[in-house]
Amino acid sequence: MGIFDFVKSVGKKLGIGGDDDAPSAEDLKKELDSYDLGTDKVQVEVKGDTAIIKGEVADQSAFEKAVIAVGNTLGVSKVEASEMKVAAAEAAAPVFYTVQKGDNLWKIAEHQYGKGKGAKYPVIFEANKPMLKDPDLIYPGQVLRIPPLD
Repeated sequence: MGIFDFVKSVGKKLGIGGDDDAPSAEDLKKELDSYDLGTDKVQVEVKGDTAIIKGEVADQSAFEKAVIAVGNTLGVSKVEASEMKVAAAEAAAPVFYTVQKGDNLWKIAEHQYGKGKGAKYPVIFEANKPMLKDPDLIYPGQVLRIPPLD
């Protein structure tokens, strides 16, 4: 499904390597599985600062959450997901947003959904759970999935 870019110098630190070191495939897999996204059939490899995810997930939401769970890790600059399969294939391409300095979920909702739609920020928060635990705790460089409005 493609290659997705992330900011290598921001994100959750895993393992014991230095700040610029990519985490191990084992550490990334443990982190991914800790979110209970239905990624049992997903394998993780690491080549340099690129994480490669392969396997199958149940739906588009699980696919997008797997990409951001792995990508929002310190030391990962790209997630390659070209060998990921979605069992219940949906037509929509994933939409991701990289948090900028001064952003909050309200501003992001207005930017993504249109003026006057800032109150839709809970949709973005819910779409990024369990990786986000608090709607006020986002940081520059973090990548969020932006779901379509129903």
